[in-house]
Amino acid sequence: LLAYFYIVNAIVLLRYQRASQSAPGSKRECQICFRACVSLLSSQLEMVPAVLNHSEAVVGAPGVSGHASGRVEDVGGDLEKKVKLLEEGRKNLRKETQSHHQHIDKGINTLQERISDLEQSLTVPPFPQGYKLSFPLRTNYMYGLVRRNIPEMYAFTVCMWLKASENGIGTPFSYAVAEQPNELVLLQGVHNPAELLVNDKVAQLPLTFPQGTWQHVCVSWTLRDGVWKAYQGGKLKGRGEGLSAWHPIKSGGVLVLGQEQDTLGGRFDASQALVGELSLFNLWDRVLPPGEVAALASCRNPPQQGNVVPWIERDIDVFGGAVKEPVDPCSVSCHPPKM
Repeated sequence: LLAYFYIVNAIVLLRYQRASQSAPGSKRECQICFRACVSLLSSQLEMVPAVLNHSEAVVGAPGVSGHASGRVEDVGGDLEKKVKLLEEGRKNLRKETQSHHQHIDKGINTLQERISDLEQSLTVPPFPQGYKLSFPLRTNYMYGLVRRNIPEMYAFTVCMWLKASENGIGTPFSYAVAEQPNELVLLQGVHNPAELLVNDKVAQLPLTFPQGTWQHVCVSWTLRDGVWKAYQGGKLKGRGEGLSAWHPIKSGGVLVLGQEQDTLGGRFDASQALVGELSLFNLWDRVLPPGEVAALASCRNPPQQGNVVPWIERDIDVFGGAVKEPVDPCSVSCHPPKM
C-alpha cells in the first residue's frame, strides 16, 4: 500500500515539474491538480490503520492460524530433512577422511619398511660373502637360521667353506619339513664318516675335515636315479646313486646352520652340533658342473651366489652365542684363510 502511495506521489511531482517548465496557464492547472492529488493521498493515508487492523484480525482468525501453523510445520519438516542430509554428509565425509588416513598410514609404514631395508643394506659388508659364522662350543643352543623360503627342488648343489675345531665337524646344515626332519642334512659324528641324508636315507661321503684348516666342500644330488657327488678342494672325491631316487626335496621347511633338527626347527642334539666355523654357504637348485665347482674352490673368479640361498649377511640370524665375524676365504692370496 505504501508503495502505491509513493508511486502516485512520484507521478504527481513529475507532472508538476513538466508543467512548471511550460506555459503559465499549464502551470496553474498543474498546481490545481497537485492539490487534488495531495488531498487524495491524505484521505488514503487515513485509511491505512484500518487496513492494517483488518489484516491483523484476519491473521488472528482460527482458520488462518491453522493454515499458518501448518506452513510452519512444513517448514520445520523441511529443515529437519536438510539437517539429516547434512549429518549424513558429515558422516560420509568422516568415513572418507578415516579411509584416507588409513591409506596414508599404510603408505608411511611401507616407506618406513623401505627405509629400514635401505639402512640395513648400508650396514652389510661391502661383499655379501665377507663374513663367517663361528660356533665355539658343542651345544644344543648355538645355531644360525636362514631366512629364505626353500622351494621344491629336483636337484641341488650346496657349497661352503668349513673349518673344524674338534674331531668330527658335526652338522654344517640341516633342512627339515613338517613331516620329515631329515629332509636334507650334511653331518659328521666324532668317530663317523661324513654323511648326506635325503628324506632320511643315508649316503656316506669320502670327506675329511682336519682341525684348524679351511676346507672347501660341495655336494650335489639329483632325484634322477638319486645320483650324488662329493667334492673337496674342487676335486671329485666320490659319487653314488640310489639315494632317495625320484623324491623331490619338499618346500616350505626350515634351514638351520650348525645343528641337526629332530623336529621342525628344534630339538637339537649337542653331540651332533657343529664345532668350528662356516662361511660362503650357497645353495642352488641344480647340479653344478665340475668346472664351476673347481672355480669356487680355487677362487679364480668372484664367488657366485646360490640362486636358492645366497651367502648374504641379512638373510641369516644367529642364536645362542653363535657369532658373525668378518672374513672372506677368497681374499687371502686366493687361498683359504688360516686363522
